[in-house]
Amino acid sequence: MKLTVNAVHFNADESLVDFIQRKLNKLDTFYDRITEGEVYLRLEKGEKSKIHKKFIEVKLHVPGSSLFVKEKGDSFEEATDLAVGVLTRQVKRFKQKANDVSHKKPEIVVAEDTTEE
Repeated sequence: MKLTVNAVHFNADESLVDFIQRKLNKLDTFYDRITEGEVYLRLEKGEKSKIHKKFIEVKLHVPGSSLFVKEKGDSFEEATDLAVGVLTRQVKRFKQKANDVSHKKPEIVVAEDTTEE
């Protein structure tokens, strides 16, 4: 899967980008038709502290739709793990719905003979 990682107002370290790429590549085991993904990394400063919350937003493009998740954590690795968990469920649900629609066969209605003898 082609993945674009964007860090907003800071430079993402190469090891972080590799970590995110490895984690999101595991989604291919559940659904191999994911075409591309966009990842946005953001820092949000706490109101009363100097601790930054880390936000990750992931948008995956699949045929006919896209899947989106936004998670936060104390580190980008933690937020990535949470996002991958949610995306795993979303990908499985999307694949199940796609299979249900494609395998649904029209019902054949057999007319019964109701003539009286």
